[in-house]
Amino acid sequence: MNDILGALGDIFTSPAMYGSAVRLGVFLAFAALGELVAEKAGTINISVEGSLLAGALGGTMAYDLSGSPVLGLAAGAVAGATVAMVAANMSHRLTADQFVVGITVNVLVLGLAGFLDATAGPLGGRAGVVTIPFLSRIPVIGPALFGQTWPTYLLYGLVPLTWWLLYRTRWGLEVRSAGENPQAADVSGVDVNRRRRQAVYYGGSLAGLGGAFLILGQVGSFDVGVVGGRGFIAIAAVYFGGWTLRGTLVGALLFGMADAFRLAVPVLGYQINAQLLAALPYLLTLVVMYFITKRFVQPAALARPFVRGLR
Repeated sequence: MNDILGALGDIFTSPAMYGSAVRLGVFLAFAALGELVAEKAGTINISVEGSLLAGALGGTMAYDLSGSPVLGLAAGAVAGATVAMVAANMSHRLTADQFVVGITVNVLVLGLAGFLDATAGPLGGRAGVVTIPFLSRIPVIGPALFGQTWPTYLLYGLVPLTWWLLYRTRWGLEVRSAGENPQAADVSGVDVNRRRRQAVYYGGSLAGLGGAFLILGQVGSFDVGVVGGRGFIAIAAVYFGGWTLRGTLVGALLFGMADAFRLAVPVLGYQINAQLLAALPYLLTLVVMYFITKRFVQPAALARPFVRGLR
């Protein structure tokens, strides 16, 4: 028992552990922020996984062509938004089942990414590290929060931007009304399906940005399996947070820490079953979905298609 506690102490006091947790948590937070907006509008955007992968591939290819991480991140956001546009228009123009659409789009993007990776072979790269003076000297968490590659700091601006859009603009009010009571919103003159599509576009662009960040801000090279199902973990982070901005960010960081724990254990010399470690983030997702989400109230019209004139 003492050996286990000692090992856990070593792991959770390691600066490298927290650095990895922040990097992985930020990656999830990009997607989870966008997913929060989509779900506030009443859509569970299953295609977030496809947007992440498209963003990773688009960002890598744009970086290879231009040599600019800025253009790579922008291209990733556009690629993610493009995937979201397909899913949103099929779900909220053609009224196809959003779950079936999301899964189909994910499979399509996976196939296209595999084809383009095999034919184009994008190499990718990594953005430079920017260290913020004084703040980066805070013990343990300072380097993790303020000594990262510069795309990491984009999240620090996106959080207040997303809060402002959702809670301080007319657009955000209409988005939230589309998720809570679409019939009342329709009577008030809100184009419910249009607002839902726009929310999914926003979510897809943030997920695409997150995918580009994964390559240009962390990994440095593209692989078809680089996202590895983390789009679904981002959806779980929204559920974990009770459809609140603060809770969603905490959920993303928690899942990022679980993923970082998996990476930190072998690095620090401890031997734990590799398959169990790989499954840890997804196991945590299942536990959260079972226990935590029962305590929160989701948007009333979440995952319910809206057809004008029908209740």
